[in-house]
Amino acid sequence: MATATAAPVPAGGHPYRRARTRCGPPRLHRLRFPAAAAAASSSLPAPSSMLPPLPDGGGRLVAELVCAFNELTERMGEDLATSSSSSLLFRVLKLALPALRDVEGGRALARALAVAATLADLQMDAEVISAGILREALDAGAVRMRDVKTQIGISTAHLLHDSLRIKHAPSKLDVLDDEGASTLRRFILSYYDIRAVILELGMKLDMMRHLDYLPKYLQQIKSLEVMKIYAPLAHAVGAGNLSLELEDLSFRYLFPHSYDHVDQWLRSQEGDCKAIINLYKEQLLQALQADNELRRIAQDISIQGRYKSRFSTMKKLVKDGRKPEEVKDILGLRVILEPRCGGNSSDWGPRACHRTHEIIQAMWKEIPGRTKDYITHPKRNGYQSLHVAIDVSEPGKVRPLMEVQIRTKEMHRFAVGGEASHSLYKGGLTDPGEAKRLKTIMLAAAELAALRLRDLPGSDHVVGNCKNPAFCQLDKNGDGRISIEELTEVMEDLGAGGEDATELMHLLDANSDGSLSSDEFESFQRQIEVMRNLEDDDNHYRKILKEKLHTIDSAGLIHVYRKELSDKLLVG
Repeated sequence: MATATAAPVPAGGHPYRRARTRCGPPRLHRLRFPAAAAAASSSLPAPSSMLPPLPDGGGRLVAELVCAFNELTERMGEDLATSSSSSLLFRVLKLALPALRDVEGGRALARALAVAATLADLQMDAEVISAGILREALDAGAVRMRDVKTQIGISTAHLLHDSLRIKHAPSKLDVLDDEGASTLRRFILSYYDIRAVILELGMKLDMMRHLDYLPKYLQQIKSLEVMKIYAPLAHAVGAGNLSLELEDLSFRYLFPHSYDHVDQWLRSQEGDCKAIINLYKEQLLQALQADNELRRIAQDISIQGRYKSRFSTMKKLVKDGRKPEEVKDILGLRVILEPRCGGNSSDWGPRACHRTHEIIQAMWKEIPGRTKDYITHPKRNGYQSLHVAIDVSEPGKVRPLMEVQIRTKEMHRFAVGGEASHSLYKGGLTDPGEAKRLKTIMLAAAELAALRLRDLPGSDHVVGNCKNPAFCQLDKNGDGRISIEELTEVMEDLGAGGEDATELMHLLDANSDGSLSSDEFESFQRQIEVMRNLEDDDNHYRKILKEKLHTIDSAGLIHVYRKELSDKLLVG
C-alpha cells in the first residue's frame, strides 16, 4: 500500500506541491526544488571543478533565465509542463526578467518569481504562473498591458485584467462588515475567471509576507481586507494551506499582542507535539498496513499530519472563554483510504473507515463522547468523515488531545472542494446549490485552460521527446543543437549583445564545433546547480548564526560584552 500523503486540492484538481536560485538579484523569498529534484541533482557526476566558470554579463542573464525556467517547470509537474506551456513560460521570463532586474534593487524580480512559485505549487497552469510574473511587472510599471497583448497573448492579458479588477474590488464596499464581505466574495466567484481569483490570492500572500514596510494603519487596512475577503476566498477555491497562511499573517498585524501570546504558547510545545504527530503517524500507518481485513477492502492508505494554525487556535481560545489546555484539536491526523473495486464493494469505503476506527481503538486511548461519525450520519451538506479524539499524554507529560479524521478518497475530494462544493460552502456561500453551480464554472475554466495549453498530436515539439525543456526552448529550429544565432537572439531579448553570446558559446562549446549540444548545455545547467547548492549552504549557516546571536542577545551576554568592551576602550 502506498504511503504518499495527499494534500488539499485546488480548483484545478491537482494536489499541492511546494526559484530557490538566486542567479542574479537577491530573492526576498527563497524558492526551493522538491526533495526528489535535489536528490537527482546531487547524483550528477560532474563536480564544480570540472565545469567551466559561469560567465558574467549576458551569460549570467542566460543562467538566470534557465534557473527560473527549470525551477518553475519542475514545480508544475509533468502533467502541466507541456511544450506549449513551456514555450509560454519561457517567453514571459524573457520579457519580465530584463524589465524587473533593476527595479527596487532586484526585489521586484524576487517577488515576481516568488508569486510564480506559489502558483506553481498550487499546480496552476502555465498561463496563471506567467500572469503572476507579469502582474508584478505591471504593478512595478516595468511592463505595459500592450506589451503583454502583443508579445504574450490576448488570453494572458484578459487574465491579468481580471486579476487587477479583483485587486480593486474591496473599494466597492463602503464598510467592510461581514455581510458586505460575504456579498463581495460571492460577486468575485460569480463574475471573474476563477484562475484570476487564484492569481490574486497568490499576489495577496506575497503582499502579506512583505507588509512591514507600510505604515501601521495601512498594514491593518490591508490585513482586514485579507481576513474578511481573500482568506475565505482561498478556502472557497480549495487552497486550504494558502488560506491558513493568509489568516495567520492577517492575525499577526491586526492583533499583534494576541498573536504573540498564541504564537509563544504554540511554539513552547511545537517541537514535542510535531514529534508526536510524526511518531503516531508512522505507528498508525504500520498498523493499518498490517491489518489483513483492511488490506482486503482498501488498496491504498495515506496519512496526513497537521499542527493547528495560530488563527484557528485563537478562535478556539476566544470561543466560550477557553484556556489553552482546553483546546482539544491542536494535533491532528487524517487517514485517507481508497477502497478496492469489484464484487460487493459498494459499502467497502464505510467499512474501511470503521475498521480503521477499530484499529485505533485497540492502539490508543479514545476519549469517550468525542467521536463524531459523519459517515453513518452525514452533515446536511453531505460532508462525510469519522472524527476520533485520542489521548496522547504520558506520565508526567500532559499534551493536547489528537484528533484523527478518517475518510475515503471520495469523501476527501468532497471535503476539499469536490462535487458537493464543501469548501465553497464553508468559504461563505450559504446556498449549497449556488456553491455547486460555481464549482462547475470553476472546473470548466480550468479545463478550458488545460485544453488550450495541451500539446496537439503531431506537433513539432512534443514534450515526451524533449528530455531538457530549457534546451528545447533555446533550440528554436529543433535540430538538436543551439547555434550562435539562436543564442544571440536570446541574449538580445535579455538586453545583452552578440559579443556576450560569442563569449558564452566559447566557454560552453567543449568540442569547438560552433554550437552547443544537449550534453554541453547540461554541463552548464550542472554548474548552475552547484552554485545554487553553495548559496543554500551559505544561507543555512547564516540562519543558524542569526539564531545563535539572537539567543545570546536575549540572555544579555552581548550587552555585557559590549559594556566590557566599552569600558576597556574608555580606560584605554
